[in-house]
Amino acid sequence: MGLKTLNDIFLQVADSFRPRLLLQHQALGWLPVSSAEFYRDVVGVARGLQELGIVRGDRVAILSENRVEWAVTDFAILALGAVTVPIYSTLTPDQTAFILRDAGARVVAVSTREQLDKVLLVLPHTPVEHVLVMDNIETAHATHLQRLTLHGPSSRDAAFDALARSAQPSDLATIIYTSGTTGPSKGAMLTHGNMASNVDYSMRDLPMRSADLSLSYLPLSHVTARHVDFSLLYHGVTIAYCPFIENLVRALVELKPTIFVAVPRVYEKIRMQAMHKATKFPAKEIFHWALAVGRRNRTQILAGRRPRSLAWKLADRLVYSKIREGMGGKIVLYLSGGAPLGRELVEWYADAGIAIHEGYGLTETSPVIAVNTPHAYKLGAVGKPLENLEVSIAADGEVLVRGPSVFRGYWNRPEESFAAFVDGWFKTGDIGNLDADGFLSITDRKKDLIKTSGGKFIAPQPIENTLKLNPLIGSSAILGEKRKFPAVLISPHFPMLEDWARANHIVFTSREELIAHPKVQSLYEGIVGDLNTNLARFEKLKRVILVPEEFSPGHGTLTPTLKLRRKGIEERYRRQIDAMYEHADLSTVSST
Repeated sequence: MGLKTLNDIFLQVADSFRPRLLLQHQALGWLPVSSAEFYRDVVGVARGLQELGIVRGDRVAILSENRVEWAVTDFAILALGAVTVPIYSTLTPDQTAFILRDAGARVVAVSTREQLDKVLLVLPHTPVEHVLVMDNIETAHATHLQRLTLHGPSSRDAAFDALARSAQPSDLATIIYTSGTTGPSKGAMLTHGNMASNVDYSMRDLPMRSADLSLSYLPLSHVTARHVDFSLLYHGVTIAYCPFIENLVRALVELKPTIFVAVPRVYEKIRMQAMHKATKFPAKEIFHWALAVGRRNRTQILAGRRPRSLAWKLADRLVYSKIREGMGGKIVLYLSGGAPLGRELVEWYADAGIAIHEGYGLTETSPVIAVNTPHAYKLGAVGKPLENLEVSIAADGEVLVRGPSVFRGYWNRPEESFAAFVDGWFKTGDIGNLDADGFLSITDRKKDLIKTSGGKFIAPQPIENTLKLNPLIGSSAILGEKRKFPAVLISPHFPMLEDWARANHIVFTSREELIAHPKVQSLYEGIVGDLNTNLARFEKLKRVILVPEEFSPGHGTLTPTLKLRRKGIEERYRRQIDAMYEHADLSTVSST
């Protein structure tokens, strides 16, 4: 019959009698949480919410980093028939207050003193009646979640199980607020049936075993991370929670996971670190030789086969294995989602002996629409659409979707909900195509397309994906909307740039001084000039702006899931961008 509601996952977990369901990092190391302990904690929190007056349909927010209590609170809310409203822990007090007000949240569960203080600051301006806190801190303003979990039952609670089973596929399960890359955040309404149907189909053809372990570090406030965790629990995989991404490398080495899920930005950083380590002779020559060997075996890697040639085995021992060891050394399944990965990045990893299985979807589709699997993989595509979905391409190239995982609409926004559909098809906002073999490819976001003042449309993502493969480039953003020519703003990969500067006898005392040096300016103009030789005339980038910092969610230049926030980039660097266009002539960056 398959999954009908998300509560089916919880009840299946409770029936599994697993001694190591989840792992939570504590001062003394990684603490296992059994399925019996998880069940006890979920029921305890649910009963506590009932005592606070929470009933079916009420909204309860979670403001927390990834941790066991996140999953406990989520399943407790869902079991009651209430609605989970995730909030990114990196949001400002005002942004947090907006979501609490818009969703009409009656209760909010927070993780730490920092998150509690944030909520208390805006509490009078929200409908929140009660606050739960996960950390054991002294406060008179919140109820300790641990007190609720300890009051959970020592054995199965038949009445509670019946309540969880009473949920219907049509019941609203969660309101997930989009990260706002192009405008104000909107709450996507996803039902139990939306998310359960997607969990049921999205990972059917991916190899997973009960002995597998995966790290949960991408924010659970994002639909991709939450969907993955639901899916892994459903398939019996152990999940270890890593609250902060800066601890990811240590957690990978300590736990040696077998499944790795990342957004493209994480894969980009791993690649940059590997290339940075191989900058000196003889490592550089060995590294490039190994990638050349891998390139000749790329097809086998993407097909899931291990090459048998002596050259590949030597390259694997000298280079590929070192890259894998940086991620723990035991990963057998690499997944990517949340944003386009880029063909060149997929190729680089394949050349290093790693096949990344890219998926594609949106918050509004719960989220997976298509995914590459070991049985159906095509380079440059995001896979075949799931069996229970229909995908069509509109006349203007927009990808349209319909099926059981497509959302109900936007919370409190009937007009925007109506505008999101055409003849029953959800408009993804992505430009793509379906090939003769049924594989879906995505070329760009419709709203991201740049229209110059001359009326030419430029797709920025393919250009940015090519640029960021250069080890000297950390991130880049194509400019040109309503401007007379396209340009590029680049945040350098500073470890590589600083090494290059020292090798070229450039003296600098700050990043600002470094990027202003004529030789550095010339270096990046040369990189862009090389790229221009492969671009159409109207796409050629005529100017380069270097900035002395990395893009980040804290600066508003990346979303919490590390995608470019173009509006934020334009706002943060408005002065440099305006000055560049004001004083520039129309000569193009010269090709080298």
